Amino acid sequence: MIAKNQQGYLNLLELVSESFLSNEDVDTPHISFEDLESKSDGLIALTGWTSGEVGKLILEAKVSEAEEALLDLRRIFDDRLYIEIQRHGVANERLVEEQKLEFAFKHNIPLVATNNCYFISKNLYDAHDILLCIAQSTTVSDASRKRLTNQHYFKSSSEMIELFADLPEAIENTVNIAKRCSFMPQTLAPILPKFVSAEAEKKKTDLRLKSLAGLEKRFGEAAFKSGVTDANLEEKRESYKARLEAELTIINQMGFPGYFLIVADFIQWAKMTGIPVGPGRGSGAGSLVAWSLLITDLDPIRWGLLFERFLNPERVSMPDFDIDFCQERRGEVIDYVQAKYGHDRVAQIITFGKLQARAVLRDVGRVLEMPYGQVDRICKMVPNNPANPTTLSEAIAGDAELRKLRDQDESTSRLLENGLKLEGLYRNASTHAAGLVIGDRPLKNLVPLYKDAKSDMPATQFNMKWVESAGLVKFDFLGLKTLSVIKKAIELLNARNIKLDLADLPLNDQKTFNMISRGDSIGVFQLESSGMRDVLKKMRPDRFEDIIAWLLSTDLAQWQIFQIILRASMVRNE
Repeated sequence: MIAKNQQGYLNLLELVSESFLSNEDVDTPHISFEDLESKSDGLIALTGWTSGEVGKLILEAKVSEAEEALLDLRRIFDDRLYIEIQRHGVANERLVEEQKLEFAFKHNIPLVATNNCYFISKNLYDAHDILLCIAQSTTVSDASRKRLTNQHYFKSSSEMIELFADLPEAIENTVNIAKRCSFMPQTLAPILPKFVSAEAEKKKTDLRLKSLAGLEKRFGEAAFKSGVTDANLEEKRESYKARLEAELTIINQMGFPGYFLIVADFIQWAKMTGIPVGPGRGSGAGSLVAWSLLITDLDPIRWGLLFERFLNPERVSMPDFDIDFCQERRGEVIDYVQAKYGHDRVAQIITFGKLQARAVLRDVGRVLEMPYGQVDRICKMVPNNPANPTTLSEAIAGDAELRKLRDQDESTSRLLENGLKLEGLYRNASTHAAGLVIGDRPLKNLVPLYKDAKSDMPATQFNMKWVESAGLVKFDFLGLKTLSVIKKAIELLNARNIKLDLADLPLNDQKTFNMISRGDSIGVFQLESSGMRDVLKKMRPDRFEDIIAWLLSTDLAQWQIFQIILRASMVRNE
């Protein structure tokens, strides 16, 4: 299917989505002629080649049924149907071509020449053949496996003209089809689901009223009043209100009041339902509006956090709250969002796993049937740092021994050559660990969808970059086991009649700092790695700000900053 115009593109999105969502077998997505007929406007149809409905029936010697299927397609598409011809040098192609040519002349249906492209240039054939073996979990020597030819590459116009010199009209029709197509996908502005009112001014008013009401409640909290005299309390309140108004102005200017209302709604629902929610992390914790709406529980003014790191008119991008929910009950929040906005308007986001240096070498080595020990030795010559992966080309450039091995051993040379060609290609599809998109209309009207066999919720076929271009906004629903552990700890304390309010926990408890300074921080979020515990023993933090500074320095990779912090802390503790 080829979209001629906007309507054709919308129909194509829906057909592709339904081919996955309406079938139990997600490995072979398909649609019926009835579905095709109802969504054919604005589409040009090609019959496909040997794997298309007409071609398959011809190969099965069901010529009359093939002709019937072709006529069904013509009834649906009329002059927007083309009979597709391909030439890759495959044995059964000639039979299909002869019958299709007969159909074309008999029913006056135009021909079009195409090429089924699996790789860009002919010299990538061997690498792609290995990739097929990886996908099929087989080896290159397996005679029964699926194979392609070296003609399945992206041919130039001159090559196609030469290949179909006897059917010039099939080449001419490629240009005719292009002339009939006028659609170009556009990058859309962010599309948010409707919340209370679709009117922009109403959203601004709602956000301001809810923020002011929330701020007044925050003013009543003990933490806000702590250390402030009655004489200074009103001055403090006014400074907070001024910050709130400044943030609201920026939020409204950038067109994001709806985003804050939506996030606040599902977080407040989670809290009212008793689902533990994180206090906030990331740049979103710098928003006083978020604090007022109970999106976060960190007072950004108290901790000197900047709103501009989160939203800045000079750097227009969608806000993105990192929201943590109890791992055990995260699904309930997602169920709430689906029920509120519609199951057809909420989806996960696809992600693609890539073939990385070590993994691609192991896969290629297995396919080429190289000895495991030899492949393992070569793999171990590639540095393994998940946080900053080394590419295969970088590993080769940086290791003289590896280059020597490549130059002296033919099998190693073949392994590395094909590994370099395949590295970075997509290996598998999965879904974003936390991100969901929520739309104001059925999502299949904006992006193609598919169904992950492991989930009941559909997923977008576009990755994060392209769902944003299609106008969709990502909302993060992170599942954090730490919150589940804290919830369980509170339940155990309650069973012993010990009441604990997390909001009132002191941040200057010396026994806690003594424990952290001993490196006894296993289970403490972001402080439990062996490297972090070693640093804590050297640093011996005695105030909350020490931990903040250290986590900030690791986040920004400012190791020199940390060295200064560490020296200052050690001097202070001497």
